[in-house]
Amino acid sequence: MRILGIDPGLRITGYGVVDVVDGQQTYVASGVIRTDSDAPLADRLHTLFKGLSELAAMYKPQVAVVEIVFVNVNPQSTLLLGQARGAVLTALTHAGLSVMEYTALQIKQAIVGQGKANKEQVQEMVKRLLKLPAAPSADAADALAAALTHAQSSKMINAMGQASQLPAGALRTRTRKGRTSWR
Repeated sequence: MRILGIDPGLRITGYGVVDVVDGQQTYVASGVIRTDSDAPLADRLHTLFKGLSELAAMYKPQVAVVEIVFVNVNPQSTLLLGQARGAVLTALTHAGLSVMEYTALQIKQAIVGQGKANKEQVQEMVKRLLKLPAAPSADAADALAAALTHAQSSKMINAMGQASQLPAGALRTRTRKGRTSWR
């Protein structure tokens, strides 16, 4: 499975592409799409749409993952970010991709192990998980982290599906210490 992760932003949108084969996650590509902050909003949204459409055509992912962004400080920034997210989602669905969404908290918990991890911690864990020679930029790392989160979630869902296919009696629900026991 090839996953395209997206960290949406109006000024900078990060992207990351990860392949998952036999449970192994492999780095394919990452980077950012930048918009001209002096350009009209419609032109900036078109830049995002066009850039993501090109990425989808180039890498041919099976699924896209977009970080759900919550901004509460400045209402104007929140509205602009929402419009950027709309352009991102439209480009991905226009390319025929299924789109999965995870919150920043879910992504940080999956990648770093804690929901309040900072950008540097996410960058370092992405570097380690994908065995990269250097940490990617913060926006690209967030996009790769989103893709890795979906890869891990898909792995768990597949494992649960396989467990449900075990012969009757192969799964013991709880041990005396409250742990699940497999036989």
